Amino acid sequence: MTTGTRVLVLNAGSSSVKYQLIDMLDGAKLASGLVERIGEAGGGRLLHVPLVGEPRETLQVVADHGAALKAVAEELAADRMGLDSRELAAIGHRVVHGGLRFTRPTLITDAVLAEIRRLIPVAPLHNPANITGIEVARALRPDLPQVAVFDTAFHATLPEHAARYAIDRQTADEHRVRRYGFHGTSHQYVSRATARLLGRDPAELNVIVLHLGNGASASAVAGGVCVETSMGLTPLEGLVMGTRSGDVDPGLVFHLHRVGGMTIDQIDDLLNRRSGLLGLCGDNDMREVWRRAQEGDADAKLAFDTYVHRIRRYLGGYYAVLGRVDAVAFTAGVGENSSEVRAAVCANLEELGISVDPELNAVRSRDARVVSPSYARVTVAVVPTDEELEIAQQTFALVHEV
Repeated sequence: MTTGTRVLVLNAGSSSVKYQLIDMLDGAKLASGLVERIGEAGGGRLLHVPLVGEPRETLQVVADHGAALKAVAEELAADRMGLDSRELAAIGHRVVHGGLRFTRPTLITDAVLAEIRRLIPVAPLHNPANITGIEVARALRPDLPQVAVFDTAFHATLPEHAARYAIDRQTADEHRVRRYGFHGTSHQYVSRATARLLGRDPAELNVIVLHLGNGASASAVAGGVCVETSMGLTPLEGLVMGTRSGDVDPGLVFHLHRVGGMTIDQIDDLLNRRSGLLGLCGDNDMREVWRRAQEGDADAKLAFDTYVHRIRRYLGGYYAVLGRVDAVAFTAGVGENSSEVRAAVCANLEELGISVDPELNAVRSRDARVVSPSYARVTVAVVPTDEELEIAQQTFALVHEV
């Protein structure tokens, strides 16, 4: 068992690495940062934010993820918190897809890494970058426990009737086709944080969590257990997002291929990168969409209304799934910061016990807070997510079990 109290959380993307160093004694974020534009000809950018002192930004050539993590290690070492520190207990890695095998945080071994690699076909945009981050970190500190925390794990409790698609079972099983869900660390953290905000036991609370960012998802959490979520086999299913379509008729793919002459790769690019808010109005930033809509831009208003309508459709459906709803929690960039989206989602739902207080909803704060009136049957809350802290907590707990 390790004696250190710090966990380094790494979130490796295709051309970026986000990181946080957290002291698990008090949850303090000792340092955080971002390396972006990895491997790009124009050079990379590293932003390092220490707990004490001014942020440091450097522009440099970052050839690959190995160079990126070495640069991170140098920044941490400059603050006397390097990867060789005896205080470092473990490194926790965000891994997007864990399939059916990985339903809890997992100590990374060669066999585990091989299985994560086997899941690349169902997470081609994410798992390869996550694997690269793991490989580089293991090379830098082969003696240190390294833990994978999976986006899909919290949703592994979906009942079979919610996880299955109604297609031929043999085909589905052969190709591991089912609904896995994503943003799991956020949904898990926010559902528990909502219970803390209300002074309730998570086991007694039914919560609908709305994670609304550039990527967006909803979940229904009954007594701390996820029973429904909007994303499915991939993060494309569900809500309207910044650049992703969310739900579409599957026949759309055949139509665009047969009638539109589009290749599968072109359709993939359309639905993942050129749809959602961006596809509807040309902007994927909700602040800009709202501004344009207020100025009378018809395309922006349509994008806003479509975005809200899809959320309300899921909200009502999850109300039916849960039977009783104690709280609706808004989180992530849009959920935490857009009072307009919150108000529109909750409008005219008083018969369901859902409403927001205009004055409370207008308050801007980084703290978890209630924005519904005191008489409302369902509490509407804004609960900032902290996926890095959730990963750190799960990582620290696991290495102290071993």
